[in-house]
Amino acid sequence: MILATIIANCIVLALEQHLPEDDKTPMSRRLEKTEPYFIGIFCFEAGIKIVALGFIFHKGSYLRNGWNVMDFIVVLSGILATAGTHFNTHVDLRTLRAVRVLRPLKLVSGIPSLQIVLKSIMKAMVPLLQIGLLLFFAILMFAIIGLEFYSGKLHRACFMNNSGILEGFDPPHPCGVQGCPAGYECKDWIGPNDGITQFDNILFAVLTVFQCITMEGWTTVLYNTNDALGATWNWLYFIPLIIIGSFFVLNLVLGVLSGSGGCQLGRSLSFWFEPVVRRSAL
Repeated sequence: MILATIIANCIVLALEQHLPEDDKTPMSRRLEKTEPYFIGIFCFEAGIKIVALGFIFHKGSYLRNGWNVMDFIVVLSGILATAGTHFNTHVDLRTLRAVRVLRPLKLVSGIPSLQIVLKSIMKAMVPLLQIGLLLFFAILMFAIIGLEFYSGKLHRACFMNNSGILEGFDPPHPCGVQGCPAGYECKDWIGPNDGITQFDNILFAVLTVFQCITMEGWTTVLYNTNDALGATWNWLYFIPLIIIGSFFVLNLVLGVLSGSGGCQLGRSLSFWFEPVVRRSAL
C-alpha cells in the first residue's frame, strides 16, 4: 500500500503545471487537494515505524537509519507546507514544497534491491574518483597531442569565388588536402560545430577529445582532420584514442560498479541469512 501511495504521489507531482505568479490551472488545483491525503498516509507509516522501533534513543531506533531520517524530513516538511497553505500562517512555508522532490526516494526505503544499488554506488565513490583522475590524464594527454598536430588546421573551408558563400555541404567540412570543387576557393572559416570542435587551445582540445571517447560523432572529427591533413596517419591518433579512452578507461567504471554491487549484495545476503543459519545449527 505504501509503495502504491508513493507511486501515485510521484504521478501527481509529475502532472502538476506551474504557472507564473503562483497561478494554477484547474487540474493543478484538483491535484493540490490530494496533498493532505498523501501526507496523512506518510504520517501513518512513520508513526507505525516509530512505535515499533522507538524514536531515537537506542540502537536500531527509527532515526538511527538514514532512509528513515530522509522519510521523516519529507513528512515533516510536508506537514509544515500543508499547514502553511491551509491555515494562512504569517511565515511563508511554500519553499518547503521543494522538498517534495525527495518523495520518489521513499521507494528506496521500501525496496531492498534499490538500497543495494545505491549503497554499491556510494561504496564505489573512491575507486570511481581514482578512475576519473585516470580518465582526466588520458584526455589531457591526447588533447596535448592533438594540439601538436591539429592546431589551426580545421579553420579553412570552400567558399564560392564570386559570392563568398560557404559550399553547400551539410555540414561543411574543412579543406586542405581535400581540394575544393571548380568555382570555389579555400578560405578562412570559423570551424566545425561553430568553432567548438577544434584543437586550437587546451580547453577546446579537451572538449573535443571527450566528445571522441564518448563515441558521439567521433567519426566526423576524424573525417574533418582527414580532409584538412590527409588520411594517411590520422588513424594513429584516433584509433588509440578510442581504444584507450572509450573501450578501456570508461569500461573500468562499469567494472568498479559491478564489483561493488556484487560485494554489497553478498553483505546483504549474509546479513539476512546468517540468523537463519545459526538457528538451523542449533
